[in-house]
Amino acid sequence: MMKIDARGLACPEPVVRTQKAIQSNPEGVAVMVDNMASVENISRFAKARKYAVEVTEEGGDYTLTLKKA
Repeated sequence: MMKIDARGLACPEPVVRTQKAIQSNPEGVAVMVDNMASVENISRFAKARKYAVEVTEEGGDYTLTLKKA
């Protein structure tokens, strides 16, 4: 599974990087972000493209695991 570190990036960059990652690895990706706005935007983007989204939080960082549903 491809991993993306999008911490510290302002929107829409985390979503853009997620989009590029799922184009090259359509089965799934893991995205690390550091704010709730990015969690919400990436989740919305992924769900619209039929991906299941699992969010985990650790120390103020969030990891979104996207898997093709």
